[in-house]
Amino acid sequence: MDLASFYHDQLFRDCLPFWFPRAVDEEHGGFLHCFDRNGSLVDSDKSVWAQGRMSWMLLTLYLENDRKPEWLEWAEGGLRFLEGKCVDASDGRMYFHVARDGTPIRKRRYAFSESFAAIAHAAHARATGSCESAGKARHWFERFTDWNFTPGRIPPKFTGARPMEGLGPRMIALVTAQELRKHLGEDAILTGWIDRCLDEIRRLFVKPELKVVMESVAPDGSIVDHFDGRLLNPGHAIEAAWFILDEAAYRNDAALVGLGCEMLDWMWARGWDQEFGGLFYFRDLYGKPVQEYWQDMKFWWPHDEGLIATLMAHRMTGEPRYLAMHEKLREWSFARFGDPEDGEWFGYLRRDGIPTSSLKGSLWKSFFHHPRALWRCHQLAPE
Repeated sequence: MDLASFYHDQLFRDCLPFWFPRAVDEEHGGFLHCFDRNGSLVDSDKSVWAQGRMSWMLLTLYLENDRKPEWLEWAEGGLRFLEGKCVDASDGRMYFHVARDGTPIRKRRYAFSESFAAIAHAAHARATGSCESAGKARHWFERFTDWNFTPGRIPPKFTGARPMEGLGPRMIALVTAQELRKHLGEDAILTGWIDRCLDEIRRLFVKPELKVVMESVAPDGSIVDHFDGRLLNPGHAIEAAWFILDEAAYRNDAALVGLGCEMLDWMWARGWDQEFGGLFYFRDLYGKPVQEYWQDMKFWWPHDEGLIATLMAHRMTGEPRYLAMHEKLREWSFARFGDPEDGEWFGYLRRDGIPTSSLKGSLWKSFFHHPRALWRCHQLAPE
């Protein structure tokens, strides 16, 4: 089977049937997503991230593959739940975790629920021509950027003695703006955010002298030589690398191709487990011990992001080594995360590749990273 057919089959015969229609909550609306290996429901609580992410993924399949009416119907149910149950009326921000009926459980100090709502509404606007959805997409993007980039807006987690800036808000602002541009059209605001994020990622977080992409830095981009400041997240940086490669393709920009490939190369070298295979979750900048106990585990999503990044780098450069990296990662990941009996991927493995849990879905894992990887890899696979 060729690579494009492999990913098509994995998406439509293995992944999608695991989630749907069982994820659709016919009683309360939105999506259930905390499933055991065989699809049985483990917990009926809902991640607000998942409502936006799953709606976006369904709408993406609707737009890019086959306009099946149930995909649009299910996505619109997710958006109604998101708007009707997941917004805190006191400040207009979204919750992070709600009960099945939408009763609020938790709201976090950082805001990413809004970014996933933005991309879902943008995709819906393109799918249906809805001006209302286009307006909501822009509204939630504005809420996301205001909260994450306006100084003093986010309540402090630490004292002001050791300020740090994170890669996460920049890479998510970048990909969110890219998605809005794709569905709503190019404009100065979106271009401005894309340019800003590209500049800040390159200037603050990319360290050519150390061949590394930092997860957190001081406001001037310098290294904070403590546990949190030295912490590397290879999967996160590799995900950011393919966001940059995507922009390189859009702009036909050789410099961005070089940046994205360097980020991928450096963090693959830092993250690949030479003994057992797979990508470590955390590493230390200087090779010192990492304090997080899950630092040597293998999570599903960095491997999904690596699959996209390696195929995208191969598409952009034609270098055979990226296809070899992809095959190495593909063989390792599907052999260990995959479940031929019940479908989909397990979420969490020990360092040696043995699953630590039979969960296929949780408040963190839903119908997003894995189907997105399968969809993008189907598109990127060499002919």
